[in-house]
Amino acid sequence: MTDEMLALARANQHKAGVTNVEFLKGEIENIPFPDNSVDVIISNCVINFSTDKDRVVREALRVLKAGGRLAVSDVVVRGEVPAEVRRNMEL
Repeated sequence: MTDEMLALARANQHKAGVTNVEFLKGEIENIPFPDNSVDVIISNCVINFSTDKDRVVREALRVLKAGGRLAVSDVVVRGEVPAEVRRNMEL
């Protein structure tokens, strides 16, 4: 995240009155949390930027609590998206 992205996230958090989230600047290959300390990780096109995706996954598994969740929306397609996939995206 850039400083600008963090500022926007915090402004939106304040605007929404949300108090149970925390935004930290860091690197996805070196998540700044202790082992087994995170309930949910959401990756929105961050993993695509990493050159060491195996390390990203290891870090996610390291910090997730037992039963924790990892949501990934990093999707890259080379070529045309198949018609069936396009239909499902439109639902």
